[in-house]
Amino acid sequence: MENVLRPLLVLGGSLVITLLVGWLVDLLLRRADSRHHETPLWGLLRLCRPPLQVVLCTALLRASFDQLRLDVVRDNRDAIGQVLTLVLIGATAWLVIRVAATIVQSSYARYATSTRDPARVRRVRTQVTLIQRVVTAVVATIAVAAMLLTFPAMQSVGTSMLASAGVLGIVAGVAAQSTLGNLFAGFQIAFGDMVRLGDTVVVDGEWGTVEEITLTFLTVRTWDERRFTMPVSYFTSNPFENWSRGGVQMSGTVFFQLDHSAPVSAMRDKLRDILGECAAWDGRDWSLAVTDTSPTTMEVRAVVTAKDADDIWTVRCAVREQMIGWLRDHHPYALPRVVTSPAVLPPGDHWRELTGADHGRTPPNGHVPTPDKAPRTGRG
Repeated sequence: MENVLRPLLVLGGSLVITLLVGWLVDLLLRRADSRHHETPLWGLLRLCRPPLQVVLCTALLRASFDQLRLDVVRDNRDAIGQVLTLVLIGATAWLVIRVAATIVQSSYARYATSTRDPARVRRVRTQVTLIQRVVTAVVATIAVAAMLLTFPAMQSVGTSMLASAGVLGIVAGVAAQSTLGNLFAGFQIAFGDMVRLGDTVVVDGEWGTVEEITLTFLTVRTWDERRFTMPVSYFTSNPFENWSRGGVQMSGTVFFQLDHSAPVSAMRDKLRDILGECAAWDGRDWSLAVTDTSPTTMEVRAVVTAKDADDIWTVRCAVREQMIGWLRDHHPYALPRVVTSPAVLPPGDHWRELTGADHGRTPPNGHVPTPDKAPRTGRG
């Protein structure tokens, strides 16, 4: 009877204590969260309950499994102890990572709600993300090292490795030169404020938004949902355009190639009407001017503004589409034309003035026509 009750008491007691502690911790965190609505810390800490229960249950079993006094346990005492120790180390690392992530996310959430500058919020978000990844990598590395050191064979291996640490360090440094370069470039990007999550960038001729930044690579999502994954060292050694740097407000241009007879003043009035009906225009500024000319056309430039890169694209497309449609419907003569036949010459004095017949000038074709007389046939 004792062989049955003792295992039930040890295992059942460990489970009951684990569930009871988990319930009490969750109850306290819920009460704290209801009292402090200004911070999400207590609500996020509730996500740490599963690793906490695993740590507690494993620790109780590790401390009391000798009390089972079963033949199976006595015969495999070292193996069971080793497994419980490994589970305890892994669960502890899981708990530490979850607590660190909770504190970091809570700090970022409070900063994001109290700061109105989107650029600063994205900068802090980038730094917080990389800090969280660094903490995760460090804790995971320490946990794996601690697991390996629980094996007796690995302790002797570790002693021999320490004796040749200098040579191994040199070899590892040469072999991981590129990886280490990207690692330090990631820190430089995070704390140097070069590029942030959510920034609009132009990299290698592609326009997109920074979607993910890790310690070694950066992902840019283009407007057509493609992803460019590039090493972070690229952004520290190559020039790129960051449209969100120094503020997200932007100015955009729309160019029109039109005939010289285009009604520029009427186009200004139409541009004002188009922008007044465009929700993406932020109302800061607009203008329209003739910026260039050629023998056949003139270049008209419209300048518009918007609150970010996405809206400036929308405004430019709307202005281009509606302005061209308005010119086509109301001022078709303003659109560029290709002349395929000679112009009709005006009669009378205007014709003489254009041809230069009254002043002894030779027309461009070298021949002065005589419209008042019938052309001679050569027969007299």
